[in-house]
Amino acid sequence: MINLSYICNGIVYYFDNEIFTMLNRIIIDGYKSIHHVDLELRPINILIGSNGVGKTNFISFFRLINIIYEQRLHNYTMQNSAERLFHYGRKQTKELKGYLEFGDNAYGVTLQARNNGSLFIAEERSYYQSRPNVVSNLDESYIKDSTTFSDKWLREYLQSYKIFHFHDTSKDAPLRSSANINDNRFLKTDGSNLPAFLYMLQEKHPKTLKRIELTIRSVMPYFGNFSLAPSLLDESQINLQWSDMENNEKYFDANDLSDGSIRFIALATLLQQPVLPKVIIIDEPELGLHPTAIVKLAGMIKSVASRDCQVIISTQSVNLINNFDAEDIITVDRKDRQSSFNRLNNDTLQSWLNDYSLGELWTKSIINGQPKLL
Repeated sequence: MINLSYICNGIVYYFDNEIFTMLNRIIIDGYKSIHHVDLELRPINILIGSNGVGKTNFISFFRLINIIYEQRLHNYTMQNSAERLFHYGRKQTKELKGYLEFGDNAYGVTLQARNNGSLFIAEERSYYQSRPNVVSNLDESYIKDSTTFSDKWLREYLQSYKIFHFHDTSKDAPLRSSANINDNRFLKTDGSNLPAFLYMLQEKHPKTLKRIELTIRSVMPYFGNFSLAPSLLDESQINLQWSDMENNEKYFDANDLSDGSIRFIALATLLQQPVLPKVIIIDEPELGLHPTAIVKLAGMIKSVASRDCQVIISTQSVNLINNFDAEDIITVDRKDRQSSFNRLNNDTLQSWLNDYSLGELWTKSIINGQPKLL
């Protein structure tokens, strides 16, 4: 099998004789801090930059696309008005546009504001083999209910645009709670159904679960195995239970794991699941992780990108970017009151990379993505 995870200019990728067309270009106009960006995407896309420059805004645009696809635009914009979503508000920006290109196929949407600040779809466009289908003046997207072949193809991508965020690890966090045992079709973005999803892997994909356990044990040597079974008090519920390597007769639950440990378990499950989504988007996955765990995380990201999956990540971690090629990295800065995005070029940086790591070049401000004095 050919490893195609680092080919940049190709559009169609082959994985086990199947064709995978990745998102190879995105254009955003008038969204929050983003006045305009036209960016080519690769299998791995890692955004770096200081606080407040627009990394999260870029990531959150994919969530907006998913909300549009799921036909939840009206409810969403009743709480997030055009004044908040448009670049510097409605006086400066009259409409918000997005365009996503998948080789010869594409999706485009233009949002405009009503008088009350809520948004409607002024125009929605789907392209199949460069042939457009245009629908205007919609309250909600037509893509999800469309029966055309081109829109069915597109749905598989738009429904994948969910942002995984495992930051909440407080005592009562969803990540530490019990879950409905049947809530296992996919891992939720906050990890709230983690024990149910792992139980499904135990029953349907035991080899995958063993692989996840080995990965966890490589950074948590005390971790033995999961002990996953329905609750004796309520068989519809399941808790995240596990055994200690040194005492396999005693069982622990999610509240016995450190913040970094439970985040790593969720990340390992997300990135090693047997059926991957078209794209995985993660906001600051390195939070609370030991340097060894960050190296393992980088390895899992590379593995995912060699399969039928694209990865988009925002990070503040020097250790994480040290594990990738320069062309996997997108620097984000704030210039002239707007976010600026630039992909690094390996050839341009080669003389520096002979002596320094990418992380060192970042901290020394040789590459962009560091705070600038005003």
